[in-house]
Amino acid sequence: MTVTVAHALPADLDALAALFDAYRQFYGQPADPGAARDWLRQRLRFGESRALLARLDGEPAGFAQLYPMFSSVRLARVWILNDLFVLPAMRRRGVARRLLDAAAGFAREDGAAAIQLETTRDNAAARATYRAAGWHEDATQWYSLPLC
Repeated sequence: MTVTVAHALPADLDALAALFDAYRQFYGQPADPGAARDWLRQRLRFGESRALLARLDGEPAGFAQLYPMFSSVRLARVWILNDLFVLPAMRRRGVARRLLDAAAGFAREDGAAAIQLETTRDNAAARATYRAAGWHEDATQWYSLPLC
């Protein structure tokens, strides 16, 4: 088994969109491959996000998508690892770990002060994966105000 991770290129859009649509369905959204593709195309076209595509033995297996933000206190860029997904049939083969490592490597090379993510408290599998990759829960308390 060989896991490779690379920055998604325009030629990867169809494979990435299929994974992104599966990710959204995992979180209860209806299947909408066209909207998933359009969303990704716009984010990538305008540099609003960076996407990493993982392949297991050459087959698309998972992806990570990062969005930039800035820390005024640190006077530095911070990347948000907003999306991380591995197809269920491809899990427990090191794909998520490789995506996490690649995301951290990208942020480091970009000169970012940090990379952050959020997950639900009951997502024990994801939390264990993050901890095993060297991530830790911080003391920050996030608040959310739904607008629609």
